[in-house]
Amino acid sequence: MPPLNSESAPERPLLATMRRFLPYLWPKDSPGLRARIVIALALVVISKLIQVYGAPFALQGAIDRMASGSRDAVWLVTALVVGYAAARLGGVLFDNLRNAVFEKVGQDATRRLASDVFAHLHRLSLRFHLERRTGAITKVVERGTKSIDTMLYFLLFNIAPTILELGLVLGIFWTRFGGWLVTGTLVMVVVYISFTRWVTDWRSKLREQMNDLDTGAVAHAVDSLLNFETVKYFNAEAREAARYDKAMSSYMKAAVTSENSLAWLNIGQALITNTMLGAGMALIVWGWSSGRFTAGDVVLVSTLLSQLFRPLDMLGWVYRTIRQGVIDMGSMFDLIDTQEEIADSPGARPLDVAHGHVRFENVEFSYDPDRQILKGIDLDIPAGATVAVVGPSGAGKSTLARLMYRFYDITGGRITIDGQDIRTVTQASLRAAIGIVPQDTVLFNDTIGYNIAYGREGAGPEEIADAARGAAIAGFIQSLPDGFDTRVGERGLKLSGGEKQRVAIARTLVKNPPILILDEATSALDSRTEADIQATLEAIERGRTTIVIAHRLSTVVHADRIVVLEAGRVAEQGTHAELLRLGGVYAEMWTRQAQEREAGEELAAE
Repeated sequence: MPPLNSESAPERPLLATMRRFLPYLWPKDSPGLRARIVIALALVVISKLIQVYGAPFALQGAIDRMASGSRDAVWLVTALVVGYAAARLGGVLFDNLRNAVFEKVGQDATRRLASDVFAHLHRLSLRFHLERRTGAITKVVERGTKSIDTMLYFLLFNIAPTILELGLVLGIFWTRFGGWLVTGTLVMVVVYISFTRWVTDWRSKLREQMNDLDTGAVAHAVDSLLNFETVKYFNAEAREAARYDKAMSSYMKAAVTSENSLAWLNIGQALITNTMLGAGMALIVWGWSSGRFTAGDVVLVSTLLSQLFRPLDMLGWVYRTIRQGVIDMGSMFDLIDTQEEIADSPGARPLDVAHGHVRFENVEFSYDPDRQILKGIDLDIPAGATVAVVGPSGAGKSTLARLMYRFYDITGGRITIDGQDIRTVTQASLRAAIGIVPQDTVLFNDTIGYNIAYGREGAGPEEIADAARGAAIAGFIQSLPDGFDTRVGERGLKLSGGEKQRVAIARTLVKNPPILILDEATSALDSRTEADIQATLEAIERGRTTIVIAHRLSTVVHADRIVVLEAGRVAEQGTHAELLRLGGVYAEMWTRQAQEREAGEELAAE
């Protein structure tokens, strides 16, 4: 998993990061967006030409004619003053036209990159998603996408125009006032940039620390709220609040230090720019005293330097924003660069399910190298048969379902469907052929109808209603004021465990797959509801290859074959009657569960 904070991320070069982003900014398949970029840059050039050659020279001409004392040129002075105002308006007009033209480009680039990141996250393995922290990942993507538009704006419409304006101003100074003013301006710019970069680098470290603390606080808050039931179970509300307050206090201290450092940056920048402004105007005044320059030249130099200082005054913020944007975009690119642990093999073909014959051939698997879960599993599940897998916790029952879906790849042996190794077919076709009712059902924070229809894209209302009836949940849904439009809440928490389980069953019925996996499908149901649904499950098993993973043996007595796993191996297998006669692990589990049921019935009777 990539680093999710700025502190642990390596220093990221601007050019390399922007090179990664360039295809999103200059898309090959969108000439219209490319044209917008060209037009926006042309508007930048026009705006700068107006600001440098229009407004300052118009004002200089007006001042010179007023200083001459002649009142005959009042209409010319008036025209120059109006021209000065028009030039200033033109600069604002072209700047805003530029923003309007470019806005679609920036937003489209943001959309493309964000969509690529989201799609890639869904392609990553189950291992990545089990190890991730949802709040931290969300924050990385949020920061990365927000930084794109800002970085583009500053790079294209602040730094580049400032360089252009500096060149134009230096040309004017050289031709009209000589090398001293040019040299002084260049020295000022170099000192200003060096000071700004030095202070901003220091501030960036403070900013990175703030981001780390902010990410940690948000990740903990999300984690805590998602597990609010556990918090209440252990009476830990005060503990969680204190922990969050501690995280926010650390963030507050870092934020105060960062904001105070901004004052020193602003003071230093103002000292440099105003020193240059005073020196430059003093040089022109000295030349005016000797008759070399006019009064209007003082205004011209003051106006040009003031216009140049305006973007320079933002340089610290711009530099920090761009640098932070590089860090944020880099973190998002790290997510894109995270390798897919499970990927389609070259030349993978769609799975062709003719019958649904599933085989596990000497399958070995371990989540970690030092802890092997499956140790040479051999299972033959004929087409249309129902095979139950039982055994104690940790025996590897649910792991079989995850391997069938290729959430992980096996470390030895192979799994085939109709003779096709599942590692040689596309994951999309493999998962389309398998339906599952999981033990832990998590629903989307949407309506009941949406969650049932999620089983197959395009499912119609009648199919949704039929599936609800098949899962014995139609009556419950009809009793709700909003029916299928009832929202189920975060992770389906507005529904009981049994209701969620029945929604999951209905969702699988909508999918109508040729291969079915029931992973403790009735584990959250009471005995009465379990009996109702068991008949439904047995009905939908007919004609499908079904793997039933169960803890309660009473739910699998109908299976064509029962496989008992113990310590990652097949301990025994056969029908319910055969295994009872064998008197082994299954018979012992059956006896123990029967005793537990009898004890429970006696307690209920009392």
